[in-house]
Amino acid sequence: MNGFAGLTKVGVIPVVRGSQPETIIHLAKALQAGGINSMEITIETPGALEVIKKVTSEMAENFIVGAGTVLDGETARLAILSGAQFIVSPSLHPDVITVAKRYGKPVAPGAMTPTEIVRAYELGADLVKVFPASTLGAKYIKDIRGPLGHIPIMATGGINVNNAAEFIKAGCLALGVGGSLVSQQVIAEGNWSYITEQASQLVEAVCSARL
Repeated sequence: MNGFAGLTKVGVIPVVRGSQPETIIHLAKALQAGGINSMEITIETPGALEVIKKVTSEMAENFIVGAGTVLDGETARLAILSGAQFIVSPSLHPDVITVAKRYGKPVAPGAMTPTEIVRAYELGADLVKVFPASTLGAKYIKDIRGPLGHIPIMATGGINVNNAAEFIKAGCLALGVGGSLVSQQVIAEGNWSYITEQASQLVEAVCSARL
């Protein structure tokens, strides 16, 4: 398997927006307690690079942290130098893929149409992030996988405990999960047990769907 093997093994990648240094380690440990060993920290939040540095320095041996919403090569480079172990984009940017490959980091560009998906893979994507997944639906993924079954797919956007299994059964190797798992409100409340429970349910849904 490609460079995303550690992430696709679990199959759930939390997408954290509005990350804050004072809560990020609590969040990482809550996710880990629920069976998830990774998170994608979206880079548009002020101070996101420092948050990435904090997670990689304090949980480097047993947690995988990446940068998301990366829209250009320079941002990809800064994220990698800050410790990001993978790069994710909502859209297709060849320079992001080039920089990630230059530094030996796995990359998942965003795509929607068959042409974009194939192009992303041709450019070197380790996973292709199909977005927005909930709008397109699991059947879309299944249909795409017909002619393009050799291209590894991650679905992101609107994924939750109730529909996660559908997307895995449709052929996704991994799921990017945002607000249903790591909402800013729940994080602000410090409701870590809720996050752990949701993480556990998502992991179970993915494992069951793979059987």
